[in-house]
Amino acid sequence: MTAGAPRPPEPLSQARHPADEDAHGMWTQIVRDGEDDYVAVEEPLEIRVDGAPLAVTMRTPGHDEELALGFLYGEGLIDGPREAGLTEDFAVNTIEVAGPLASDPGARRFYTTSSCGVCGKGALEEVAVHAEPAAAGPEVDRALLASLPDKLRQPTFERTGGLHATGLFDAAGELLLVREDVGRHNAMDKVIGRALLDGLVPLHGRILCVSGRLSFELVQKAAVAGAPILVGVSAPSSLAVSLAAEQGMTLCGFARRGRVNVYTGAERVRNG
Repeated sequence: MTAGAPRPPEPLSQARHPADEDAHGMWTQIVRDGEDDYVAVEEPLEIRVDGAPLAVTMRTPGHDEELALGFLYGEGLIDGPREAGLTEDFAVNTIEVAGPLASDPGARRFYTTSSCGVCGKGALEEVAVHAEPAAAGPEVDRALLASLPDKLRQPTFERTGGLHATGLFDAAGELLLVREDVGRHNAMDKVIGRALLDGLVPLHGRILCVSGRLSFELVQKAAVAGAPILVGVSAPSSLAVSLAAEQGMTLCGFARRGRVNVYTGAERVRNG
């Protein structure tokens, strides 16, 4: 791998609590109202492919290789696992992914904030989803879907209150994988990237659950990864519902306190 591009900006936060090592630098200590407090870290990550800069995303450090792979897979730029890691010059906040790309990104360059997964795209047609329709199964009890958010392990959220989470579950409701990030789309990219490395993609027969609202980009990423069911703690957007229906996905929102709303794909939900 090469590292021909300039170094990205230095990290936005310099002083970190020693225990950050256990949390991959995901939180930092501050003083608030004269007392110690903790906030989630947000820093830029540059993604390079064969030395060429392709994307910059604002994210919480940790599992950066998974984030890079999940992002590229969701954009249709890779079609399977790739070697990914620090650049040869160990540039700060930069991940190098081995090419070649599965498709030509053309003149596209991506810059995404922690709140928006599609704002770096230059034209509406680049938001189009290129994914196979969702697989038929599984059929899942409504009560199980409602319980999934309570099973998400979110240690950094508990410390900071500032992160989103995505979890991957099997059809029996067992948590297989969870990731946290300031960006809801980044958390999902990290989960999909890990699943890609573990040979679990496409995610047929599995369930994705997110800790917040259900936006278009989350449905898009779930659809590309082949997940038939997506559950969220909060509300879906109109585009999220439309895309889930178009892809034949089951989309569930407001999963809390033992209840859940099913917006699309009710055929997979048992009401027993």
